[in-house]
Amino acid sequence: MTDVAGIDHIYIAVSNLARSEAFYDCVMLQALGFRKNKFAIDGDQHVQYFNRHFGYVLRPARGHAKHDSYAPGLHHFCLRVESVADVVAVAKELRGAGIDASEAKLYAEYAPDYWATFFNDPDGVRLEVTNYRQERRDRHDHWNQLRG
Repeated sequence: MTDVAGIDHIYIAVSNLARSEAFYDCVMLQALGFRKNKFAIDGDQHVQYFNRHFGYVLRPARGHAKHDSYAPGLHHFCLRVESVADVVAVAKELRGAGIDASEAKLYAEYAPDYWATFFNDPDGVRLEVTNYRQERRDRHDHWNQLRG
């Protein structure tokens, strides 16, 4: 059986590339330390944010429907940072940049150490930033001993 090593890239179709690029520059470059490049595919401009682990790519949408987190498809996309302090810092950075991110807080109903901030991109795609929780660390570090 092949073991998936990670997510390589995610494409998000956006209604206004310039508006989304400005938003994601704040999120990905300023708050999360990604890098950025641009390229075209079949004449469509793409904006890619990337780190050592994966790419998050914006491309022009071909339709005009607003994103609905509760329709079939993507509900939300969660990015993980190392610590609770990092979640707090990201939320503060986003709010300081005028992005309507929730205050970072503990969501004990999800897990005893689950901290997060939530916000939407200009097209309504729901985003989350959470900490690297103990359950996730244990899953990573003790994979071969886990049942499931």
